[in-house]
Amino acid sequence: MQDEDLELFLQEMAGVKRLKADALADPNGEHQPSLAQLARRQAAEQEMEYDPNYLSMEYVDLVKPDEVLAYKKDGVQEGVYRNLRLGKYQLEATQMLLGKGLVEARAALFQFVHECHQRGIRTLLVHHGMGKESKPHPAILKSYCFKWLQQIPEVLACHTAQKQHGGYAATYILLQKNADQKRENRERHQKR
Repeated sequence: MQDEDLELFLQEMAGVKRLKADALADPNGEHQPSLAQLARRQAAEQEMEYDPNYLSMEYVDLVKPDEVLAYKKDGVQEGVYRNLRLGKYQLEATQMLLGKGLVEARAALFQFVHECHQRGIRTLLVHHGMGKESKPHPAILKSYCFKWLQQIPEVLACHTAQKQHGGYAATYILLQKNADQKRENRERHQKR
């Protein structure tokens, strides 16, 4: 039975030629991954890493360079919002985003707001620029900043800054109290 199997095998292999080398990799590099494939692989690997920054990089409605940005959560008193809008609160921290790309600005704004909230800083100023000189679309960074600020739960309100603080190129931000400030406030009011 074995002789028959060998004979059948040899018949089937009659036209097959032996390989000159056992190397699997192509020395010419023709089968190496392209730059696009490497970039997609790297992007996929980065997506798998946890990113606590939830600010969206998706489509944004573009605002005009001289458009006033105004946002207020429900429950924020009109008097508090008016004082923010008029720049009457002392600015406790400032962030400069001018000249940064969107990815870098997103990370910087996210970190800035969260660090300020943790430290109990409540009134902030962010310089995002007006984007008048940006091509092809003006005010991209300003538009994204406005979108991002509305996505951050700790942001109670934001408004375009007064002229002396940067005007259309900057935005005031009002943050909610952090846990320690809320506790102190409760204790203060309970003693009355």
